[in-house]
Amino acid sequence: MASPKSHRKESREKNKKGRLSEKASSFHGRDAGAFSDMVPRPRTVPDLLAGGIPSHPPKLTKLLVNVTIQRSPGPIHVLMPPEATVHDLITAALRQYVNEARRPVLPSTAASAFDLHYSQFSLERLDKEAEIVELGSRNFFLCPRHTENGGVCVSKEEDT
Repeated sequence: MASPKSHRKESREKNKKGRLSEKASSFHGRDAGAFSDMVPRPRTVPDLLAGGIPSHPPKLTKLLVNVTIQRSPGPIHVLMPPEATVHDLITAALRQYVNEARRPVLPSTAASAFDLHYSQFSLERLDKEAEIVELGSRNFFLCPRHTENGGVCVSKEEDT
């Protein structure tokens, strides 16, 4: 059996003006009694980070460098300190290559037997005393000085 329309209209009016407005009034701060029953909320500081703005950018702690070794299927990811040199990077990349047991096996793991280049298309080898941070790249190519067929890896000294 359906309720008469007048009964439905009356309850709807009561909800609109009665109970709902009581809830809304506590939200707007009109009813102080409702706040005593609520759980206390922690105070927040909106400008917590605004006071301590550093004047200089944070110092780099580590650099992620990608080194692709000639004939290797993918790059080696090496974490290096920012003050590391090219020689340190070559040594770390070779150590990582051996630890991961990658193929093909390198004929030598001595850092002096390899040159570091910006890419496989670059003929200029990088100076072994240069710092990694100053090179401007995070992707490098490691080429052995002597290839398996007895040839020499074509590279020339970087003009600095």
